Amino acid sequence: MATAATQRRLAAYKRRYHQIAAQIAQIGFIASGSVTQRYTRCGTPTCACHADPPRRHGPYWQWTAKIDGKTVTRRLTPHQATLYKEWIANDRHLRKLTAQMREIAGKATTLTLNSIAPPPPKV
Repeated sequence: MATAATQRRLAAYKRRYHQIAAQIAQIGFIASGSVTQRYTRCGTPTCACHADPPRRHGPYWQWTAKIDGKTVTRRLTPHQATLYKEWIANDRHLRKLTAQMREIAGKATTLTLNSIAPPPPKV
């Protein structure tokens, strides 16, 4: 049977777990991948992008991610790049919160199982 101290610890774990779940509910859209800014050279040999020093074309924004095992790249407008950066940050935050939930659940599981029955004898 669980002691009063065990019950308090479990209640604290549950409170923290639900606080994290509430934070997750507030996260907006998520996306994986990365957003990069590119400057490129064209194929015209007399263009300024081939000069010394080169004045490359751009900036061009791209989003790159793995989808179904394949790398997908999409060119973005500056506004779309801003949105993707936000969504990627949301995804990272979600992963961090999920990891915290797993840690809390692991502690609560161990505490619960130890309070129900004594551990099996070591052989």
